Amino acid sequence: MTVHQNLIAGEWTGTNAAENINPSDTNEVVGLYAQASAEDAKAAIAAAKAAFPAWSRSGIWERHVILKKAGDEIMARKDELGALLAREEGKTLPEAIGETIRASQIFEFFAGEALRLAGEVVPSVRPNIGVEITREPLGVIGIITPWNFPIAIPAWKIAPALCYGNTVVFKPADLVPGCSWAIADILHRAGLPKGVLNLVMGKGSVVGQAMLDSPDIAGITFTGSTGTGRRVATSSIEHNRKFQLEMGGKNPMVVLDDADLTVAVEAAANSGFFSTGQRCTASSRLIVTEGIHDKFVAALTEKLKTIVVDHAMKPGTHIGPVVDARQLQTDTDYIKIGKEEGAKLAFGGELISRDTPGFYLQPTLFTEATNQMRISREEIFGPVVSVIRVKDYDEALATANDTPFGLSAGIATTSLKHATHFKRNSEAGMVMVNLPTAGVDFHVPFGGRKGSSYGPREQGKYAAEFYTTVKTAYTLA
Repeated sequence: MTVHQNLIAGEWTGTNAAENINPSDTNEVVGLYAQASAEDAKAAIAAAKAAFPAWSRSGIWERHVILKKAGDEIMARKDELGALLAREEGKTLPEAIGETIRASQIFEFFAGEALRLAGEVVPSVRPNIGVEITREPLGVIGIITPWNFPIAIPAWKIAPALCYGNTVVFKPADLVPGCSWAIADILHRAGLPKGVLNLVMGKGSVVGQAMLDSPDIAGITFTGSTGTGRRVATSSIEHNRKFQLEMGGKNPMVVLDDADLTVAVEAAANSGFFSTGQRCTASSRLIVTEGIHDKFVAALTEKLKTIVVDHAMKPGTHIGPVVDARQLQTDTDYIKIGKEEGAKLAFGGELISRDTPGFYLQPTLFTEATNQMRISREEIFGPVVSVIRVKDYDEALATANDTPFGLSAGIATTSLKHATHFKRNSEAGMVMVNLPTAGVDFHVPFGGRKGSSYGPREQGKYAAEFYTTVKTAYTLA
């Protein structure tokens, strides 16, 4: 196989490669991808630093054209890139194509934002003085992305970084290098000057650490585990750099007695189990009032019986495999913990054999859980969901907010009063009413509170808060 190389200072480089394995069929090697060293990472940072002065002063039309070309090519290749995503991550093909389309839309949006860069001219409180307030690029941006959205998350970090005139050192998750390599290749061919975007694939302990240790990175945007996020924060404070963190979640979905049962079950099944539960916005806590509890559990259990778990590329598959053996072990460990804690295993929890060897796990539903159990407090990041019975709306809201996380929250209700109160009082960055907790638009802010997020929001026009710095200039008339 051809080795897909790292991109450093506009040149493809690297021969030391690792296999990218298909979790739906562990006999299939998706491709060979170069593994960068710490020295490679340092070279990429140096290249980005050298390219910054020219790129930061580049014309807005140049940036627009490059981002537009990238978005157009991603859309034109959505089936091909979607298949690559499904093969390397295990997301079903329809979901993978949908994610690819979203990546294209993100590049299209920021291509437009490049033409909408603006500032303010305001009067001074002193006579004959003018004040200009402008946004300028931050500098070299380090981008570290996770494996669960291998094309959308890189897109929503890279596109604004380039739009606002920054240069980039990009390290994708080592489980899913394929989509990231494709984005780098597309942008490289779209006309990015040398060194503006540098791709360094490899281990976080090597490449990521070199990025954290560098004083030449002006900002790091990170999506991943809470533990690694803390390391990013600690190193960034040491270097006085800007940082943005998207980390864990233990998202609640409240189901009230007055909920439309069909709507509630569909939202809960989508939130908790689709994408194999491997979404930071997934609902792994279903908080259900006692009047509807039994009917809801029965209906959700029947729904789970119809969900097909199989090869991500196979037509009719609803849920693909877990991403790798390590994550599968985490999932099964938590299933064991749930049983030991006294929760009732109402459905699933078993490993599944399919035509191809892969990391297949039944959707797993626990009932009679409490909010103090580990399965209700710790992020599992798999298709494992617990149902917590509560008395009424007030207890449901208190239980929903009783978590160290605060990314997304949902409520199923036909009561305008309760829906309005929940939107105002949920301690989450994003709130959904009669919708899955997972799934947000590309043009609006994404982010949470408490232990889920730190720093400015991602996506949409709010991305400028992270990728730029504000300058105030005074002129005597």
